[in-house]
Amino acid sequence: MAKQPLRLKVRLPKYEAPQNEWRKKLHASIMTAIKDSGIEYTTDQKLELLITLYLEDPYIRFHDVDNRLKDIMDSLQGRMGGSKKEQQFERLIPNDSQIYKVTIRKKKPPIQSHGLGHLEIRKYREV
Repeated sequence: MAKQPLRLKVRLPKYEAPQNEWRKKLHASIMTAIKDSGIEYTTDQKLELLITLYLEDPYIRFHDVDNRLKDIMDSLQGRMGGSKKEQQFERLIPNDSQIYKVTIRKKKPPIQSHGLGHLEIRKYREV
């Protein structure tokens, strides 16, 4: 039986406040990409995230990458705010503890990006 691919590329929506609304849009974008690709992440998989956030001036100076990363990782687990007990959205990965490496950067958007960022989820390869 062929191995199931784990690599998923997703265009991220532009950041907008409030952050919980952005998390919902993130979740919807990632959910669509997962369903279109047929990928199903399981608990035994080690994953890696590569993220590029495109932000215009002056926002690029005010957004901390750690806060935006938290939004992305929470949306992957179906958390849009509120109590952890209130799981309102489907988990896209079983647990964020299976993410072993993250590369995140922010930069000004090229014209062709329309302000949409990039997320790539792929199998983690130990070096």
